[in-house]
Amino acid sequence: MQSPDKKPLPVIFLMGPTASGKTELAMELHQKLNCELISVDSALVYKGLDIGTAKPTAKELAKAPHHLIDICEPDQPYSASRFVIDARKIIDSTLKQGRIPVLVGGTMLYFMALRDGLADLPKADPDIRNQLAQEGEEKGLASLHNRLAKIDPESAARIKPGDPQRIKRALEVFLISGKTLSQFFKEQQVQPLPFPLLSIAIAPTDRQLLRERIKQRFELMLEQGFLAEVELLYRQRSLSADLPAMRSVGYRQAYQYFSGEFDLQTMSEKAITATRRLAKRQMTWLRKWPELHWLETADPQNFIKTKQLIADFSSSD
Repeated sequence: MQSPDKKPLPVIFLMGPTASGKTELAMELHQKLNCELISVDSALVYKGLDIGTAKPTAKELAKAPHHLIDICEPDQPYSASRFVIDARKIIDSTLKQGRIPVLVGGTMLYFMALRDGLADLPKADPDIRNQLAQEGEEKGLASLHNRLAKIDPESAARIKPGDPQRIKRALEVFLISGKTLSQFFKEQQVQPLPFPLLSIAIAPTDRQLLRERIKQRFELMLEQGFLAEVELLYRQRSLSADLPAMRSVGYRQAYQYFSGEFDLQTMSEKAITATRRLAKRQMTWLRKWPELHWLETADPQNFIKTKQLIADFSSSD
């Protein structure tokens, strides 16, 4: 229990691009400082997506358990709003125990939603979702985006034409409530994270090093049986290429490979390119993040530096 005159414990955001070394540092923080680990990754929530997501192994999770891993079947949706609800419960519980929660991952939208809060939107309606999915199959995604542009121009301008999940969600909100997504955001008072926040990012300063790490990691995934993993998913009738789980980087390209869209070499090249683009987007988010402390990938002093950041944060006014 915190004493009244002691500064509250921080909530730590441990962020970084893919393949930067976040998980290794997070595990060390758990083992040496007894921090509670919460995964912030939109792909790690899914069962069966293991190799291609670089999910911590069962052995690693036994040493350093992570919340919000393997909580959904691949055909189930998981959203930023649900993440905020789930993460807030774990953070509250962890702080009450006098321990530091460390949120580790690379899904920057989830980090931002947790930090800044989200509008309270209507719950998903399976019937409307099915109708929109059928409309998308019959008329194409461009037709859905055009429909959204007529109903909610602001959301249509913000959501990319190639993002079926967010397009359908924006349309679904309107069809359920009669109000646009933009209206919800304007009318509601969102609740930001009410705890002190220590933001840390880990990444290599040499961009080429990150590119090489991504290539090497994907090649290792292939050796570890990534294609066999995706083939099992591909053969499940309940799954399709439009599901968020199957649109994860690497899985999308492998799914297309099994669909006969291109050969193995092309699949590998496209997956590596897509992962590098993801890392670039993640770095763009991070460069705009306020009060961010940077660590260098593979620096053996990263744990010591992080421990010092925590100590400095706790002793500051």
